[in-house]
Amino acid sequence: YLRARGIPQKEAEALLIRLLRQAPSWRKLEIVDQLNQSVRLLALAGLRQRYPGENEALLQRRLASLLLGDELARKAYGLLPEEV
Repeated sequence: YLRARGIPQKEAEALLIRLLRQAPSWRKLEIVDQLNQSVRLLALAGLRQRYPGENEALLQRRLASLLLGDELARKAYGLLPEEV
């Protein structure tokens, strides 16, 4: 948006940093939550491409491996089919 208006990148970054610093804590947490949701959605989209036709439960289990690491995901959710 700012680039389309001809604002240089360094100036846009400085503005963004200033706005984030001025934002109340609840807004910063809201932004972090939205970013986390975006990461999960992108990760799931990638998993759906890598494992087409796989059911939602297995995709969620694979997502747990990405987010938590294999060891913790195994302890929490069990083995993946290829690990049996």
